[in-house]
Amino acid sequence: MKDTMKSSALGIQHVLAMYAGAVLVPLIVGEALGLTSTQLTYLVSIDILMCGIATILQLASNRFFGIGLPVVLGCTFTAVGPMIAIGGQYGISAIYGAIIVSGLFVIVVSSFFGNLVRFFPPVVTGSVVTIIGITLIPVAINNMGGGFGASDFGSSANIALSFGTLLFIILVYKFSSGFLRAISILLGLVAGTIAASFMGMVNFAAVGEASYFHMVKPFYFGLPTFEWSAILTMVLVAMVSLVESTGVYFALGDICEKDVKKTDLAKGYRAEGIAVLLGGIFNAFPYTTFSQNVGLIQMSGVRSRKVIFIAGIMLVTLGFVPKIAAVTTVIPNAVLGGAMIAMFGMVVAQGIKMLSKVITESQDNSMIIACAIGMGLGVTVVPDLFAGLPAGLQILTSNGIVAGSITAIVLNMMFNMLPSRKKKEVVQLSEQKAA
Repeated sequence: MKDTMKSSALGIQHVLAMYAGAVLVPLIVGEALGLTSTQLTYLVSIDILMCGIATILQLASNRFFGIGLPVVLGCTFTAVGPMIAIGGQYGISAIYGAIIVSGLFVIVVSSFFGNLVRFFPPVVTGSVVTIIGITLIPVAINNMGGGFGASDFGSSANIALSFGTLLFIILVYKFSSGFLRAISILLGLVAGTIAASFMGMVNFAAVGEASYFHMVKPFYFGLPTFEWSAILTMVLVAMVSLVESTGVYFALGDICEKDVKKTDLAKGYRAEGIAVLLGGIFNAFPYTTFSQNVGLIQMSGVRSRKVIFIAGIMLVTLGFVPKIAAVTTVIPNAVLGGAMIAMFGMVVAQGIKMLSKVITESQDNSMIIACAIGMGLGVTVVPDLFAGLPAGLQILTSNGIVAGSITAIVLNMMFNMLPSRKKKEVVQLSEQKAA
């Protein structure tokens, strides 16, 4: 009994550590797409439930899927910007069509993705993550003002709430450590919403209207549609997520003293692909490993899969209770905006961290990063730049994230994978000396 209570407490800790990330993604995407409070409640509920299912899939560890390590999965922040862009251009149905295809893609390539990782070194993935983080910042700024099109946009109340929330998060992050520091975003959202309620800016109608239990259903937002540009975008997001997951798998393997083999990686990728596919069918999100939970495992020293399984069951249970999900939908846009600055800024910081390891290696990497980020940000700011190109080419150029990612991949192949003339000359010279 005592062991069960201890495992449950540790499971709750894992849920809290990833809850802010799990909840923020549907709130940001839902607000950007103009969903109603009922639709937003469903989106939050299904996301939490799917986080639990995705986590349990990885713990299963059978012959076909599951890496069998204590890994927690949640929606990847890498997908936020692309989903908003796809939804704005093609509608919500195209988002889920693209997610379904990307999930199938991951399942198909899972057996040999280990061989494709060489096309996604840190100079490529770091550039992609940085571009995604930068393109998300305007979303955060809009929310800080009260949300796009709000009648009170930029009011003193909204500015005070957004900066107050951000300041609270910064102070918690600065003056706390361990678990409290890990949930600083969640604490900031709670504190900001409480402050907003005293200012009369919180409407609890959605909580009162939400039911205590609901059954999930596939294609809640309608049947999916398929657009090449959207599909390519989400496939790129999936591949970047797999690269990030690979690092998490090896980190957990080291912590748990388990030798992670190629077959283990394939099962881990396959479980992730199944989770993404289910996310598309049930109108949730693409899922990937959450690194904050790895930090929690390292900090607590508890490496038991039982604890993570309990956390997964908790998430599934919470997902069936819309009343709990509805509580999160009452968070004012200004409060969300303050938290978003920290969250999206961390995405940019993660990208810079990845790039800092390679930018000093060679001038070639500096050129790859410069062109990739420049192209990605430029196309995002001026999307009509390539409007005169044929429709087939616009698949690659109309989206800043895709344009920047393709630029990084191609330039990396050119500078780091193709043998240069200088290298050939060095080899020939050494061969002549040896002769």
